[in-house]
Amino acid sequence: MTTPPDDRTFRREMATAYRSGWHFIDLATAIPRPGDSLMVTLFGEPVVVVRDAEDDDVRAFRCLRRPRGAPQPVRCAVRYGMIFVNLDQRDHQLVEPLVDPVQIPATPRSA
Repeated sequence: MTTPPDDRTFRREMATAYRSGWHFIDLATAIPRPGDSLMVTLFGEPVVVVRDAEDDDVRAFRCLRRPRGAPQPVRCAVRYGMIFVNLDQRDHQLVEPLVDPVQIPATPRSA
C-alpha cells in the first residue's frame, strides 16, 4: 500500500510539472468587447483575463495582494481563438508552426 504524498511534495510537483506550461483558459469569444474580463482559478491562484480597451489585446493578471494594489502580469497568448496563460516566470515560448499549414504539400495515397 502506498502512502499519499505529503503537502510539501504535492506543492513541489504542482510547481514543476503543471505550473510551468501553457494552460487553456477559454475561447477568445468569452471576452468579445474591449473592457470585458474573465475570472478563473488556475492551480489555486485567481487569474483575471481582460480584453484591453486601448489596443484590443488580451492580457492576464494574478489577483494577489500586492503593495498599492498593483496586479502582477501573467504571460498570456491567444492562438487559434483560444486563450492560454503561463504562471511560470521563466522564458517558455508557445510552440509556433515552422511552416504555414496551407503550404504543406499533401502526399497522395497509394491505391
